Amino acid sequence: MPARLDRTTLRRQVAGSRAAYERDLRQLVEIPTVSVDPSHAADMARGARAAAEVLERHGATAAVLPTDGFPFIVGELATGASNPTVTVYNHMDVQPADGDDWTRAPFELHVEKDRFFGRGATDDKGPALAALLGARLAVEAGVPINVRFLWEMEEEIGSPSFARGLRRYASRLATDSVVVSDTIWVARGKPALSTGLRGLAGATLRLETGTRDVHSGLCGGAARNPIADLVAVLAATYDARTGRVKIPGFYSDVVPPTRAELDSFERSGFTAAAFRRAHGLRVLRHDSARDLMRAIWAAPTFEVHGIAGGYQGPGVKTVIPPWAEAKVSFRLVPGQQPKRVIAALRAHVKKLDPRVVVRAESELEPFLGETSGPLAAAARDAVEFGFGRQPALVREGGSIGAVLSMQRAFGCPVTLLGLSLPEHGYHGPNEFFDWGQASGGALAFARYLEQLAALGRPQRARRGGAPAGGAVRSGGRGAAPRRGARRRGL
Repeated sequence: MPARLDRTTLRRQVAGSRAAYERDLRQLVEIPTVSVDPSHAADMARGARAAAEVLERHGATAAVLPTDGFPFIVGELATGASNPTVTVYNHMDVQPADGDDWTRAPFELHVEKDRFFGRGATDDKGPALAALLGARLAVEAGVPINVRFLWEMEEEIGSPSFARGLRRYASRLATDSVVVSDTIWVARGKPALSTGLRGLAGATLRLETGTRDVHSGLCGGAARNPIADLVAVLAATYDARTGRVKIPGFYSDVVPPTRAELDSFERSGFTAAAFRRAHGLRVLRHDSARDLMRAIWAAPTFEVHGIAGGYQGPGVKTVIPPWAEAKVSFRLVPGQQPKRVIAALRAHVKKLDPRVVVRAESELEPFLGETSGPLAAAARDAVEFGFGRQPALVREGGSIGAVLSMQRAFGCPVTLLGLSLPEHGYHGPNEFFDWGQASGGALAFARYLEQLAALGRPQRARRGGAPAGGAVRSGGRGAAPRRGARRRGL
């Protein structure tokens, strides 16, 4: 093992790489890799080729690997077959920018002092380049580790081809561990490591009461109104004021956060005021920061995303529509399973109104990473090395399907080492990333790789899927969370 990385030297090297970083980010941001829009299919192919070019400029061998959907971009900085291999995951596809209130052209990189504006700058092209820079510097300094970059092109549409692609290239992509840089800190200057992701279960509820619009004067009072009936079902499914889900047994599998986790949440720098400001919210369900953090990171939810049916034009058209539809989803926490939750929803809705048809949509299991052990310690040390402060351990309210797919395919630990900030504008207008997070992130990734190299190749247990029961745990072989565990909280 070579001498430890020198922070002063690394900082100087990172500072000297800013122009190259900006060049690479410009090349990636200015290709509109909008995976959800079929009209951008050519841009997706062009973006994949550009990503491979960026990897090659940094000394990696790179390839664009076809899948059933959009391709993978795979790059490798190899140092020797006997050295451990770590896979660094990021995604190159982005959200659309149409209709957003951008004050700058979204697919042009605008540099304003230390800020890089453009769609995809923070989600997830900027963090990907920071990780690449850190990895290159670590390997150039002699750190004995093989670094594989796995850049996806379908994350923003739920990774529909990702798991099959991993199976297709299983032998080529085998790895000892995975690190993901696609999560968000709570506040600038207060580093945070995410140790969990909520799962997801989506559904469409549809109610048909007729075959066509009917006159509300001729039929009103006799005809059933599907919008009103469906709203009644939704109101009996959750309390809109508190968010409490009314489905029998919904909370029975939930494993609440420990007091130690809640205490760590509080060290993250989260405040109600900053949360409200960052997301443009006028009202919240909770006043205290502790209750808000528990609600968004460690509690399950039910949300109504849209209701369709009836007349939507200007003025009032006095008809009773023949159908209504609601788009809903649950965010799930450790202990809960999407299929069980959808089954409970079906049973609940059938009891309320058997005419309502429940159609399951997307689903993802929750993920719970490790908060102790050598990899967790390496991640904490790396963040302190890069940003000068020990990180708080938090969870993410959102979901990243690729995390679960990689854990199952590789049977190895997955660490979340994110660099983005709330003000960076994830999925919103005027998205940006900044040089402070990029440069600190490069230092953190270099240090993390050095720590993994020092640990050497792990003694691997049998590869395989997630444990039975609740959350998918980092490592693939850990015990499932205890069902029905009772702790103060939720």
